[in-house]
Amino acid sequence: MKRSQLFTKTTKTSPNDEVSNSAKLLIRAGYVYKEMAGVYDYLPLGLRVLNNIMRVIREELNAIGSQELQLTALQNKEVWEASNRWSDEVMDVWFKTKLNAGGELGLAPTHEEPITRLMKPYISSYKDLPVYAYQFQTKFRNELRAKSGIMRTREFMMKDLYSFSKDRSEHDAFYEQCADAYMRIFHRLGIGEDTFRTFASGGAFSKFSDEFQTLCEVGEDTIYLDRDKGIAINEEVYNDATIRDLGLDKTKLEQHKAAEVGNIFTLGYRFSEALDLAYNDEDGSRKQVFMGSYGIGPSRVMGVIAEKLSDEHGLIWPTEIAPYQYYLVGIGEAAERHCAKLAEQAPEIVLWDDRPTARNGEKFADAELLGIPCRVVISDKTLADSKVEIKHRVNGQIELLTLDEFNNKLV
Repeated sequence: MKRSQLFTKTTKTSPNDEVSNSAKLLIRAGYVYKEMAGVYDYLPLGLRVLNNIMRVIREELNAIGSQELQLTALQNKEVWEASNRWSDEVMDVWFKTKLNAGGELGLAPTHEEPITRLMKPYISSYKDLPVYAYQFQTKFRNELRAKSGIMRTREFMMKDLYSFSKDRSEHDAFYEQCADAYMRIFHRLGIGEDTFRTFASGGAFSKFSDEFQTLCEVGEDTIYLDRDKGIAINEEVYNDATIRDLGLDKTKLEQHKAAEVGNIFTLGYRFSEALDLAYNDEDGSRKQVFMGSYGIGPSRVMGVIAEKLSDEHGLIWPTEIAPYQYYLVGIGEAAERHCAKLAEQAPEIVLWDDRPTARNGEKFADAELLGIPCRVVISDKTLADSKVEIKHRVNGQIELLTLDEFNNKLV
């Protein structure tokens, strides 16, 4: 890929209408474009990062037996009335629209109801269970105050997984599998060391739900962390009874600001009863399906990563999700010709800054702002010595590799 082919451009000017550092950097680097408050476009580089985040999530969910599908964003009023969640008094984040032919539709803020109804033709016997189905879907929520860039928006990408089990025991086993998969995901995304399973309100469904909170100064939540045990309590359920139930020592709990990057809920029979999703058990009895819900917002996670993994020079993408692995700069005619060959050899991992009018300093600054893991400089001098210079974005270390050693990294 050539920089000259990218229609996006970097800028030194931070947008005046953004508060969070992540939003400023993502806009300056040309990863996203702000349409309006809470609504962002993902530009070519930003979309590559978002797709890489989703790839990591997909790989871990597939590994625990989940199946991917795609549900509609447009929602049938009747299916939500069955669960009593169509009313704005019950769910106040709806975007709704009138049909020209009469009637009303909603834009999905979540998908418990439609996926429960969808499963009715496919689940009738205990032999059909369990089922674990997930999707990546654009969600719409009429947030009163959209802020922090892509960390809280009105239109966003969500990974929502739903489990359908025979009973609580079967559900609990998968619930823990999913919690473990979430931690593997966050470690692969580069924020695992600062992300903790956090006990939060279970609402009407259960005593607790589990959030996954990443320590972050611009986060909207306050958590109390037991670092030794690697678990935390959300402020909303922080009290002596909860501390006692979890076997924690109050004197060891650290107070932190945090951003929620995922959550898992036990739904029980809430939606299967409302939409009559049941199965015939082995003994012939009719039983309701036991359900769970598991969410990660890839776009929100992208914002949290940009917030945490950055410095005064720009973004610092982890290797797993960077749009490209190498930012290639050639100095001299022979070096430029060699760069062209390398970029053609590995177009998916090499971004070649071939701009003829850009100064070397400008190219180096852009490499840091864009957060590509490695900046590779080939000059006529290093080429004569069959060497390339690599600067690692995460720590600033510089190393010299032979051309053959670097070529092997591109295979």
